[in-house]
Amino acid sequence: MAATSQLRTAFARRLEGKVALITGGASGVGEVTAKLFSQHGAKVAIADVQDELGHSVVEAIGPSNSTYIHCDVTNEDGVKNAVDNTVSTYGKLDIMFNNAGISDPYKPRVIDNEKADFERVLSVNVTGVFLFMKHAARIMVPARSGCIISTASLSSTMGGGSSHAYCGSKHAVLGLTRNLAVELGQFGIRVNCLSPFGLPTPLAKKFTGIENDEDLANGIERAGNLKGTKLRIEDVANAALFLASDEAQYVSGQNLFIDGGFSVCNSAIKLFQYPDS
Repeated sequence: MAATSQLRTAFARRLEGKVALITGGASGVGEVTAKLFSQHGAKVAIADVQDELGHSVVEAIGPSNSTYIHCDVTNEDGVKNAVDNTVSTYGKLDIMFNNAGISDPYKPRVIDNEKADFERVLSVNVTGVFLFMKHAARIMVPARSGCIISTASLSSTMGGGSSHAYCGSKHAVLGLTRNLAVELGQFGIRVNCLSPFGLPTPLAKKFTGIENDEDLANGIERAGNLKGTKLRIEDVANAALFLASDEAQYVSGQNLFIDGGFSVCNSAIKLFQYPDS
């Protein structure tokens, strides 16, 4: 019993004394993760362009434990400022969570896609991730420690589920993750990414055109492989918490799928179907 109690205590605040910077932290996965990280003892800097939402998240967490930084992830000066501001406020940077991302209007025929839309998605989803990786590494390498996490997607490994730009961008996030894990491992820095199944986030609503959370969640559940439960934003935040914590101290270069087994299932093959009981 004593050992169990000690274990619970150790896991109660899994990021005690850590400092995290989260892009896209004003809404969706970023917002929920920022609040969760704070609950586990981290000081959290939120970088976003949604100023009103960002300030409301800081108010919810508490200004003594969080700060908001306006930042366009495609602007290197802004990225550098966000990283430097975090370090000057809290003294260090332990966790970099690249969560900001966008999609473009879904047009299944490549000939109908616009170059401007394609480049806009890549500038946020790829260049933005690269820039924060670069400037986080600038701080973490001298400290010889740190953790970099990026939000990828099922589209990091599968085709046909999203726009060409979005799919290409998430494949690129996985490539950057693997490359950086190789480079930065020598400095004790871990680099991983997360690939969730569909979620009723503002991005998903815009992409699908379904505004009602319940309708979207039900549609996602029907398309999924694992039945009897629904993927929640909190599940993705918990996966980020695991990767950011010391529990994942020897996990690097990985793409953690939070997809109920969807990515390992060919939905066209139905060999294992059981009759309703």
